[in-house]
Amino acid sequence: MSEELAYASATELLKGYASGDISPVDATQAALDQIRRYDGALNAFVFVDEEGALAAAKQSEDRWKNNAPQGMIDGIPTTIKDIMLMKGFPTLKGSCIVDPAGPWDDDAPAVQRLREQGAVLLGKTTTPEFGWKGVTDSPLSGATRNPWNPAMTPGGSSGGASAACAAGMGVLHTGSDGGGSIRIPAAFTGIFGLKPSFGRVPVWPASAFGTVSHVGPMTRSVADAALMLQSMIGFDYRDWFSLPATDVDYRTSLKDGFKGRKVAYSRNLGYAAVNDDVARAVDKAVDLIRASGVDVVEVDPGFENPIEMFKTLWYSGAAYAMKDVPEDKRDMLDPGLKQVIEEAAGYGINDVMDASVARTELGIKMRKFHQQYDLLLTPSLSVTAFPVSQLTPDDRQVGGQWVDWTPFSYPFNLTQQPACSVPCGFGDDGMPVGLQIVGPMHRDDMVLAAAAAFEEMSPVRGARPDLSKLV
Repeated sequence: MSEELAYASATELLKGYASGDISPVDATQAALDQIRRYDGALNAFVFVDEEGALAAAKQSEDRWKNNAPQGMIDGIPTTIKDIMLMKGFPTLKGSCIVDPAGPWDDDAPAVQRLREQGAVLLGKTTTPEFGWKGVTDSPLSGATRNPWNPAMTPGGSSGGASAACAAGMGVLHTGSDGGGSIRIPAAFTGIFGLKPSFGRVPVWPASAFGTVSHVGPMTRSVADAALMLQSMIGFDYRDWFSLPATDVDYRTSLKDGFKGRKVAYSRNLGYAAVNDDVARAVDKAVDLIRASGVDVVEVDPGFENPIEMFKTLWYSGAAYAMKDVPEDKRDMLDPGLKQVIEEAAGYGINDVMDASVARTELGIKMRKFHQQYDLLLTPSLSVTAFPVSQLTPDDRQVGGQWVDWTPFSYPFNLTQQPACSVPCGFGDDGMPVGLQIVGPMHRDDMVLAAAAAFEEMSPVRGARPDLSKLV
């Protein structure tokens, strides 16, 4: 019964809280039980605040008994990625060079809003060092594993959040995405993840990777993600780029589905190599969408692979973030991150400015594309999950980088559009495959509504890993 309660959705829990059939204390204990059972095998958490979570759950229980919930997610077990500040606890960012002594007196905006809305904070989830790569292992925490197969990576950089989510270790999970770090692990672990429009969820302190990085929800259902996003949005003076609150209610807009939308489908964006089993799973998903009456046109958006543009901006951001790290501490960094910093040293101001200009042109091209097509469908990734502690599917690849196998994610960090990964099938290896849905800037509601409509028809809706092999 505890495991079934751990897999209940936020929507189900809130109904149960209101009726008195479910207690926030029981739901929190169910999540903590899952952590106790399975995190030894998965390594999804940097720390768990069991005492604080149960105390917060008891306060929530009292509010529900008095018919006075604090907010829209009162009593929902929630995790925070260890990139984001959480008052009273260190934010170590997967690094041995961060001093855990603090002080740690602030919440990041998203964490503050979740707390204000009544979320029960379970603890902080793992990340690669400073969130620098698309898999999750770090000098601080070691490797995080995939609940579907613990020999495989859950992806990254929000890999702890995705593993926790897929294993029922919490209901709502924060992720950050600077090149795919929400959508990559969502696809690898068979959960839903949304990278909202840039600025939709305020960020502070600013990401080391600048204006390609977004904060968003990772959940087991689209409805839960809409609820979580609704809890985190709105202006915050600490984030110069934060967008004002919107009149759109993401929870109620889910019913719009694909209604009246013209949809484009690109198998490879015109340049990506995709594994056959991934392509088949995504093709079947698109066929289901077509069969439901949606107008889907096969067309590429018409841009060349922006990988060099992305690397120039992203690597330069990483190098700038590390510029004040003393030489004696640099040896403590992840060797791959050190390599990124060294490669960034070869970029000059003209390279960065050229990349910035090219980024603007890419953004304009996609805005023009969305004048004709409301949504763009692609695979979320070109591969399924591969072994832990590898940076690429083939660890023999000399000089290989995580961006080599994530060709569908980073372009839309450059353009800052909303994009999500929704589970759509499995590869030949039995590992999850994701469908990416990309929408016009600021139309997070459109992306969520389409994802909700597909989720209803998805052949893998509600699929979850067999956790018995973890114990």
